[in-house]
Amino acid sequence: MLRKTGYERIAFVASPAPEARKALASLTRRYGNVAPSKADVVVALGGDGLMLRTLHKLMHTDKPIYGMHRGTIGFLMNDFSETKLRDRLAAAHVAVIHPLTMRARDTRGRLHEHYAINEVSLFRQTYQVARMAIEIDGQERMPDLMGDGVLVSTPAGSTAYNLSAQGPIIPIDAPLLALTPISPFRPRRWRGALLPDRAKVTIRVLDPKRRPVAAVADHAEVGSVREVEIGMDYTVSMQMLFDPGHSLDERILREQFGY
Repeated sequence: MLRKTGYERIAFVASPAPEARKALASLTRRYGNVAPSKADVVVALGGDGLMLRTLHKLMHTDKPIYGMHRGTIGFLMNDFSETKLRDRLAAAHVAVIHPLTMRARDTRGRLHEHYAINEVSLFRQTYQVARMAIEIDGQERMPDLMGDGVLVSTPAGSTAYNLSAQGPIIPIDAPLLALTPISPFRPRRWRGALLPDRAKVTIRVLDPKRRPVAAVADHAEVGSVREVEIGMDYTVSMQMLFDPGHSLDERILREQFGY
């Protein structure tokens, strides 16, 4: 989707990396820098970690976010340039993404709720293999998964941890979630599943005291969980801006062909 609106008031945020801080100073001198609450657009300078933190921080503000690569991994970022920034912003395409909601109940009965833009992952906390049962929309589909863990990924996160765990790459506009095991031991040949993005996933830890499991929603970790409910929240929308020809769906398509 092409955004027609121009951007006058720009808020810059940057990672602590020297390269990002240098870019922040230079861009501020050239374009000014307002608080995110007063900005028409937020420009994030860093890598994918900064982009995820910025998306989380501004999740409920409806602020469009445009990333420029000044970090290590830049899959979610545009190329860096100091010139013609407002022209690039005006010509940018919008990718609308929605987060996952993680509701994790720990072994003490406490409920923890967090959002995830990339994925919700569960993994063993000790040398003992994790054992988990998986329900989809209230129906048990996997009675006993044994392995290092399991994750549920959004399309935006499918090229991150999910891909490293041999999960499928999902086009950004596909109405799907990836359910991917992490180093499965039993059933040995199970490679995961593609689920409708409106599916509700419930993962129960079968032996939480002897085989403790942690749950992580992007950067938020909950230890010693007993049960985790995961689902996409369509009441929350975030706008990411990409240069023409370098959209998120184009990048995901490239990943599928290995370049």
